[in-house]
Amino acid sequence: MTKKTVIIGMSGGVDSSVAAALLIEQGYEVIGLFMHNWEEEDADGVCSAESDFADAKAVCGALKIPCYSVNFAKEYMANVFKHFLSEYKAGRTPNPDVLCNREVKFKAFADYARRMGADFIATGHYCRLNNSIDKDNGDGVDTNKEGCAAAEENIQLLKSKDSEKDQTYFLNQVATRQLSGVLFPVGGLSKGEVRAIAQKYNLPTAAKKDSTGICFIGERKFREFLSKYLPAQKGEIRDINGRLLGQHNGIMYYTLGQRRGLDIGGVKGEINARWYVVDKCVATNTLVLSCGEGEDLLSSGLTTDGFNWIGNIPKNEKFECFAKFRYRQDEQAVVVTKDSSSVRIDFKTPQRAITPGQYAVLYQGDRCLGGGVIKNNCKN
Repeated sequence: MTKKTVIIGMSGGVDSSVAAALLIEQGYEVIGLFMHNWEEEDADGVCSAESDFADAKAVCGALKIPCYSVNFAKEYMANVFKHFLSEYKAGRTPNPDVLCNREVKFKAFADYARRMGADFIATGHYCRLNNSIDKDNGDGVDTNKEGCAAAEENIQLLKSKDSEKDQTYFLNQVATRQLSGVLFPVGGLSKGEVRAIAQKYNLPTAAKKDSTGICFIGERKFREFLSKYLPAQKGEIRDINGRLLGQHNGIMYYTLGQRRGLDIGGVKGEINARWYVVDKCVATNTLVLSCGEGEDLLSSGLTTDGFNWIGNIPKNEKFECFAKFRYRQDEQAVVVTKDSSSVRIDFKTPQRAITPGQYAVLYQGDRCLGGGVIKNNCKN
């Protein structure tokens, strides 16, 4: 019988390496595809993508599967990085990894893979899709495997087994249709289990550390990197009453709630002050600080600029669930009110440093309902 073909995004990391090995175990014909999405060298003159591609090829060689590469740098620049820069210029704090998933991994990559003849695409993301296909697909491959998409209208995006590694937050903008025909082989595993499988197969990436930094750009000195694209303009730092405290090096370098790196020195009458950013006024290029324990950062709710629902949209106009406003945050109890393509989210407990440009992501149990860009926070 003819095997189904899976084209997997090989990042050069341990997660995609193990995902490929598991797919082979499950009886698929597996092809590795590495994405080149950033062409500039780092400060040391090194292109990290070349090293990652070498690792991806080594893994595919060990697994005896083909490995190809494709360049999506143009798509990444046009659909992710330009938005990233415009958001910083507007005083917001964007998350490029979220758009990278929607515009590159599950759009440009998926389209390319299917033109290559893929029946499924796969990645090493820590997440799962619901299983609503209950039988063999007729060619010896059981489609009721962990992470296999069901019919599009029944798709639900579910959290990973490993709560510390769960990546559903970063997938909140992926459209439901983009998850059709997608496999997440490591979504039902812990990171420790993934490492153990990599060691069992003696994969070259078994001990490779997890990547950090901006998606495809990698680890950089952020201020230095950003200044190459958005020239910094110095401006005033004032407190919430308008008192001049000092000068900042560029309003784009700061985010709400930030305490370190403010460089304001001692302030008369505030010897033991704990200063933090409460606002960024782009129009006047002014950074606004407050002093205390963060009480001026508390919000009672937020509104989103558009909202991407994944799977069936909740029927009730108003309902309760949980939400995250930053990747590493614990889920918070909220009340959601739908309004056409947007939503208002009211908090059961006031939340600190709700940051425009970031994403508010909703959850019901293990299910990720989707998310929207934070437009405004509400103080009452």
